Amino acid sequence: MGSIGEELVAAFGGGQVSMEPDVLAKYAVDQAPILDFHLPEAVVFARSVSDVQDLVRLCAANGVSVVARGAGTGVSGGAHASRNSVILSLERMNRILELNPDDETAVVEPGVVNAALNEAAAAYGLMYAPDPASFRTSTIGGNVATNAGGLRCAKYGVTRDSVLALDVVLADGSLIHTGHQTFKGVAGYDLTGLFVGSEGTLGIVVGATVRLKYLPRDVHTIAAFYPDFRQAAAGVLAVGRARVQPAIMELLDGGTLAQLDALHGSDLSSRGLSLLLIQTDGFGAEAEAAVVRSVLAAGGAVVSTESTAEAEHLVELRRNSRGVEVDDEYRVGEDVAVPRSRLVDYIAVLEGLAATHGVSLKVVAHAGDGNLHPTFWIDREGEAVDAGAMDRLNLALDGSVTAALEMGGTITGEHGIGQYKLRWLGLEQPEPVRELQRRIKDLFDPAGILNPGKAI
Repeated sequence: MGSIGEELVAAFGGGQVSMEPDVLAKYAVDQAPILDFHLPEAVVFARSVSDVQDLVRLCAANGVSVVARGAGTGVSGGAHASRNSVILSLERMNRILELNPDDETAVVEPGVVNAALNEAAAAYGLMYAPDPASFRTSTIGGNVATNAGGLRCAKYGVTRDSVLALDVVLADGSLIHTGHQTFKGVAGYDLTGLFVGSEGTLGIVVGATVRLKYLPRDVHTIAAFYPDFRQAAAGVLAVGRARVQPAIMELLDGGTLAQLDALHGSDLSSRGLSLLLIQTDGFGAEAEAAVVRSVLAAGGAVVSTESTAEAEHLVELRRNSRGVEVDDEYRVGEDVAVPRSRLVDYIAVLEGLAATHGVSLKVVAHAGDGNLHPTFWIDREGEAVDAGAMDRLNLALDGSVTAALEMGGTITGEHGIGQYKLRWLGLEQPEPVRELQRRIKDLFDPAGILNPGKAI
């Protein structure tokens, strides 16, 4: 046990500190396709704001980095342990401190699971709108750190649109409160918006005041099956031209449908080679759904009139569409976004890249806001991989990023930069912008102890 470990145990007790090898290995990584990582010196399980403050001060005094972590569901390496670091787990800070149905707000600790907040809000006819696919396990603190999106973000926005105020522990252990309890407020710089999506590099979120939305009284789900993926993407634009705003608008290609059938025993592939899944909600849901069905049928889709149970089942299958595989060096799920008007063009590029470089491809997309999740992978016979396979995979990945940027898109719609996407960040942000961000980082964290090597 090193000196930092001894100090941690003395400060927090053995029940909140672990240096067991299996625990260190488990908490050293999130779900990113990164194999090169470091084991942390220890994992500390905070129970209070003062615990976080004490840990940050202790680590600052010892020159040790702090990597904050929620549930570890991120896929960009934002919660990977760095060299000479301590993992700060916030999962035990999981209380809903206040839920005010009249103000339509909630105050939560960072370890509150997204689904738990929604369950509590539903009792008042409310919901917390951001719903990443990992909503049953991911935490609000982690959602804030990455500015998570999800299926409903086309209508309700991403995490930043639902965060009103934050309590943040800074790199010197001090505690600040940003934002306001009201929906509107423009006093001073928007520090709350700055912290959202900063991936724990500027401060550690220990509390969040979030805005709640009305739980829809009526929900209609439409499944539209198409003979090819590009035609389904054209259906997205057709719905937009009809001036209907769905709550959910998801696009799945043939490879994804086949995988879902294999995993869940469904028969989606027999109904089409691409699925556009649209959900309308609110008092006008039925009327909006009727317009959507008409528009999609006119565009060549086989439009289902699913029962509520089957419609919800399709939404659940979409939430699970990442499958059972874990991303690694041979299989990488991307997170790019393009303007919706370029969806058809971008999908054509993806298909061309896969064919040119001889790699496999499947695509799911939050089509309502142009956020796509293409997955490229190399087929392996056992553990054998041909010599040029990794080069081909990386050429396909590089090409997908370059094409998105050329179309006015971004290299990450909702997963964050973390470690994995640093290699592409310079393609999107010119050096003057990156230097400004480094200066902001230096201002908030002059010693560089907060999640170093991530985000910028």
